[in-house]
Amino acid sequence: MPAKTLRVRWLGKVSYDEALCLQNSISRNSNDDYLLLLEHPHVFTVGRSAAAGSVPAGKFLAGAEVVNTSRGGGVTYHGPGQLVAYPLFSVSSRPGSVPAFVRSLEEVVIRTLRLLGIEGGTRSDGRPGVWVPLENNGVQKPGAMGKICSLGVRFSRHRTTHGIALNVCPDMGYFDRIVPCGIPDVKMVSMRDLGFKGPMSEVVEAIAAETSEVFGYEGVDFASVSKGKSGSVEEPDKGQFEEGGAGGGEGVSVQLRSRLVSSGVDVSSAMNIAQRKPEWLRSNFKTEPGYLGLKRQMRSLDLVTVCEEAGCPNIYECWADGTATFMVNGERCTRACGFCQIDTSKPLPVKADEPDRVAKAVLSMGLDYAVVTTVARDDLSDGGASTVASTIAAIRKSSPNTKVEVLISDCRGRDEDLETIFSARPDVLNHNLETVARLQRAVRPSAGYARSLAVLARASDHGLVAKSGVMVGLGETTEELYQALADLRAVGTEIVTVGQYLRPSLKHIPVARFVSPEEFEQIEAFGYGLGFSHVEASPLTRSSFHAKRAFASAGVPGALTEVGAQS
Repeated sequence: MPAKTLRVRWLGKVSYDEALCLQNSISRNSNDDYLLLLEHPHVFTVGRSAAAGSVPAGKFLAGAEVVNTSRGGGVTYHGPGQLVAYPLFSVSSRPGSVPAFVRSLEEVVIRTLRLLGIEGGTRSDGRPGVWVPLENNGVQKPGAMGKICSLGVRFSRHRTTHGIALNVCPDMGYFDRIVPCGIPDVKMVSMRDLGFKGPMSEVVEAIAAETSEVFGYEGVDFASVSKGKSGSVEEPDKGQFEEGGAGGGEGVSVQLRSRLVSSGVDVSSAMNIAQRKPEWLRSNFKTEPGYLGLKRQMRSLDLVTVCEEAGCPNIYECWADGTATFMVNGERCTRACGFCQIDTSKPLPVKADEPDRVAKAVLSMGLDYAVVTTVARDDLSDGGASTVASTIAAIRKSSPNTKVEVLISDCRGRDEDLETIFSARPDVLNHNLETVARLQRAVRPSAGYARSLAVLARASDHGLVAKSGVMVGLGETTEELYQALADLRAVGTEIVTVGQYLRPSLKHIPVARFVSPEEFEQIEAFGYGLGFSHVEASPLTRSSFHAKRAFASAGVPGALTEVGAQS
């Protein structure tokens, strides 16, 4: 294997379906080698070699989902307290490469166990995985062996998916419900059973280090959805915050402050909201006839725009040009993200004629490119997906030549709801990652890094043009931003927007720093180097800024050649 950097991602708890989606997408869209580390909610997975009757029939067992998989091996259990490692590697087609890969994975686990104080980890001929002698680890049972790690991999187009499941401290009772790995009377054990008392983060770091060592990588590019131990993630220091004087964190709730601090953000050193913005962040107030006319039209149709609700700084430029981003499913969001000023009061019922009113506005404005976004509606059974799909259909019916971009929520990751939107075939499917892995919990506690990547991966898999956006100035490092951009590209995202975060009010996340135009130029160059079709990066860039231009430059068959500003 050539010496190169291994991209390691600690993703926390991720559903099995979303993790599988990420595996398949990264293996298909990226040449980089990834190691996804995570925990699953309770789930039984059935491999191709599973014997009939090895797991009771049914979709659920003991409250855990039962899922058929494409990996080798039999039935096994995944759940909280078990570290799952998915190596998405390129493997040679030379004879013997596949068995050598499996042995190397086992070696990673054996070394990890030894490093963390558990001796005697070994292989068992014809039985993939790692076993430990129980008598050497505090169990008085001479000659007895316990299985501590299951292994099942799949090879396709010289790339690997699936991987290993190391029992750190899961509820071992779930294994009693199945025939683990198809081996009758096997004794499944955990690291906790054998005396390990450390945190999961210690095992994560050990697995990452040993994988790099065993497979001969020259470096590890590590990103985590939590701050982790010192050295796991580059922690921002006070020097990266502009001096704003005391009060930079004034107005921030106890809950938000706690999330920020736990993510490594020094709120006390953050910028005061009253601090004067640099020249490049000042937008001009211009009430030109086009702007005022569009505003009257929006009010006459009782429509909501994200331009107004989110306080977009480009509203005057875009509305004067006759373009706007419509917002459906009402104007109240069920999530309280730390950066967003959209109303979070109790949502009102969705108006049934909303799609038709948006379509009427698109037709009357003569738009050849329409952008439709939605608030998150976790109170609705479908997360608001049907309204988004109906709006696309209504626009297509009244303005068949209009291209439609939608900016959606994650629909709680539900396949059937996302499928509702995907089946409406928007020309661009936009879902924002918003920030880097480490800051996800602080910035948008009801969403998730892995889930957002999985939404984009699914959109790309459906043949849609996937688009996403990231804010900067929240306390992320440049390295973390580049990691996020690499992950977006790895799941097939074609268009990306990067813009400066601006604090809407005292109760929102403070601005850590203002990113200079020169830095945005570097970000744009880095993005194009990753292979994005279009990168929109500037201080005032927002999700739909220059959306038509981005679509046109993405090289999509039938894309518009005329460009113009969008909000």
